[in-house]
Amino acid sequence: MRTFERTIIALILGAIPVAGPGFAFDGAPVNPQDATLPIVSPQSSAGGVLKRVAVPAPAANPANSTTSFSSLQFAAEGGHPIAQWKLGRMYAEGDGVAQDDLRAFEYFSRIANAHAEDSPSAPQATIVAQAFVALGRYYLNGIPNSKIKMDTERAREMFSYAASYFGNADAQYDLARLYLKTPDASREDFRYGARWLGLAAQKGQHQAQALLGQMLFNGDRLPPQRARGLMWLTLARDSAGPDEMWIKESYNRAFAKASDDDRAMALQMLEHWVQGRRD
Repeated sequence: MRTFERTIIALILGAIPVAGPGFAFDGAPVNPQDATLPIVSPQSSAGGVLKRVAVPAPAANPANSTTSFSSLQFAAEGGHPIAQWKLGRMYAEGDGVAQDDLRAFEYFSRIANAHAEDSPSAPQATIVAQAFVALGRYYLNGIPNSKIKMDTERAREMFSYAASYFGNADAQYDLARLYLKTPDASREDFRYGARWLGLAAQKGQHQAQALLGQMLFNGDRLPPQRARGLMWLTLARDSAGPDEMWIKESYNRAFAKASDDDRAMALQMLEHWVQGRRD
């Protein structure tokens, strides 16, 4: 089984300077090539990878037949990343099986261990990147009553890898939050965080759009751009799920405070954004 411990470190150390043009937060197209570095050759690791474990039989559920689950389990044990991803999500969400974060973590780890060096254009690349994101989120909080403890730096490694190598927007958002929300964040941390946030927002990650919109509208460590902030918040509101009330409330507060000129300019920017996405 290939491991990704040293590969991640090598990539992160190379990608941290964030080469390339700065992000202007202006809604204009950015360089489509995110800052990435080629993967180094596979190397053995002294540890850090969970061993393979047997997956127990699922909890009874009329919506999931034993046959279909067994087929999914068989494919996962054979190394099929899509099957492993589906099982990981099932255990993470308690969908048809007893909810089990540790078992979900194991399936996501299998994907990351076996496919960390796959091409970002490979058919399974999205799943691999999302597996890294899932692992990073587990490391952010830890898994109670398990050996997976809260480890912010380990989470940063997971997000950095998926953000830099795979260009994953969710990873870029999570990485941005780590840099921006650190209590003692330096100017350099803020610069990294702001750039990752901008990249994720440009790709349509609505949570990143909401956070960027808040920062621009309120002038939170950025020069205030109320119209542009309102534009990002409008995009985020339109994509927010029913459980993301913070996004809708942020939009409502900004809209109420915005002047007529702010609203008119935001509408123009929004139309420009939509047109740019269609072209």
